[in-house]
Amino acid sequence: MSAIDGKRAAAERACELVQDGMKVGLGTGSTAALFVAALGRRRPDIVGVPTSEATRRQAEGLGLRVATLDEEPDLDLAMDGADELDGSLDLIKGGGGALLREKLVAAASRRMVVIADISKKVERLGRFPLPVEIVPFGRETTARRIAALLRDLGLPYGMRWRLGPEGRPALTDGGNLILDLPLGAIPDAALLATALKATLGVVEHGLFVGVASSALIGGPGGVMDIGRT
Repeated sequence: MSAIDGKRAAAERACELVQDGMKVGLGTGSTAALFVAALGRRRPDIVGVPTSEATRRQAEGLGLRVATLDEEPDLDLAMDGADELDGSLDLIKGGGGALLREKLVAAASRRMVVIADISKKVERLGRFPLPVEIVPFGRETTARRIAALLRDLGLPYGMRWRLGPEGRPALTDGGNLILDLPLGAIPDAALLATALKATLGVVEHGLFVGVASSALIGGPGGVMDIGRT
């Protein structure tokens, strides 16, 4: 099974968890887009709360009802992909640039279900560069604070600003910048998550620790349903 087939199988299985009357958080990224497309084919009677403008446009184009998180602050379910997930269902997210809104929607949901292909499953988080969302004002000062933090934690402190297709700084839907941290491996994700969030200038980071309830992972043997350990 190819990666795209694994994503598609997981997305189709995820649709089976969606029931009429639900309020559902709609994630961002390639796997979440497959899930939204599957919802568009099935047309359940739900309200979707998108985590990005791209997801909102897709959902509306498929005829799905959408609302903002302010309009629907209490959600039954959030469905989203992940850039990495480990055996405890801790995640790295934000490859699609929507980490802040994804975390807000997940926090407003009774359950967050991750949909992914088997290539996203890792022993330890960190192979995928960790996204950190930063306010533009004083961005280099914030980057120096992060470098000092990583150095103190014994982690690699190389980093790069994410660029858009024209070579300009990529902006999130909230108008912030993203700094990607290639860490290689993160020995203590919870510690790093807390330290980054406490760093002045950081809006949010892509470590989702203790957030996901379960994961649907597509692979050669079909779709695995994994609960939090």
